[in-house]
Amino acid sequence: MRCPECDATENRVVDTRSSRGGRAVRRRRECTVCGSRFTTYEYIEDRPIQVLKRSGAIEEFARNKLLSSIRVACAKRPVSASDMERVVDDIEDALSRDASVEVPSRKLGALLMEYLRPLDRVAYVRFASVYRNFQDAGEFQEFVDEMAALQEREELQ
Repeated sequence: MRCPECDATENRVVDTRSSRGGRAVRRRRECTVCGSRFTTYEYIEDRPIQVLKRSGAIEEFARNKLLSSIRVACAKRPVSASDMERVVDDIEDALSRDASVEVPSRKLGALLMEYLRPLDRVAYVRFASVYRNFQDAGEFQEFVDEMAALQEREELQ
């Protein structure tokens, strides 16, 4: 491993533990040249998840793109980085268990909405406004009204 600070290859492992539900090994390393500490992850190489875009193009699943979408939806909300990472981990696990080779981007968006709703309702609405591509304020208001009615039903149970 190269040190991200000084680019040296001499480092030692300070701590090792299981991570991401046992799907990865997390290692804390310390550069023996500059003393900088950094984290590395080791993963089992899975079959790549392919995302079928609306245009018909196929892209490899990009964990960072999904995490970026979650960060935008959760901006200025009380959602921790670890909660966001956990959502991405859970979605990635769900996609890995799916037998299909290609996952439509619509399915990926719907799956993200399933995980965002219990995490933070404002983030859920923010993401839904992009995912569902509301054309006017009326469509948006209908969605928010549905959310409020659903929340009332849940609170009564």
